[in-house]
Amino acid sequence: MESFVFYIFALMTITGGWIVIYSRNLIYSAFSLLITFVGLAGLYGLLMADFIAATQILIYAGAVLILLLFGIMLTARKTSIEITQSNLPRLPGAIISSMIFLLLMVVIFSEPNWNSATNPGIKETVPMIGKLLMTKYLIPFELASILLLAALIGSVFIARREES
Repeated sequence: MESFVFYIFALMTITGGWIVIYSRNLIYSAFSLLITFVGLAGLYGLLMADFIAATQILIYAGAVLILLLFGIMLTARKTSIEITQSNLPRLPGAIISSMIFLLLMVVIFSEPNWNSATNPGIKETVPMIGKLLMTKYLIPFELASILLLAALIGSVFIARREES
């Protein structure tokens, strides 16, 4: 069952990434990026990295994606610009990527016995991270929060100055 869930999350991640790259519509690309981020969060969850999975959902799928969507919707759309593209640079990239892929497959399948990792017991990461943030890393944590507050105040100041 765990491998089935892994394949579902891996398929979500790969398919979402593929659509992000090849979609011509920016909104479709942004929502495909959401699918990719959720798939990555699921993969992190399967690796028992619960804090990283929650962070992936909250920060990337939430904040960064919303910021990206606001940027797409609030910028002026330029329709009269003609962009030319040549497929010539893609050929060397495709050849090099295929060679690297084949080399990786040879290395992976040439090893007959892969040792599976032993499970030393699942440790909860969130309490450890919270304890470290409030003890050993308290000063850098507070400095980062002050820096973010200063950036927020500065951006509001710049936005208000441009309005008037």
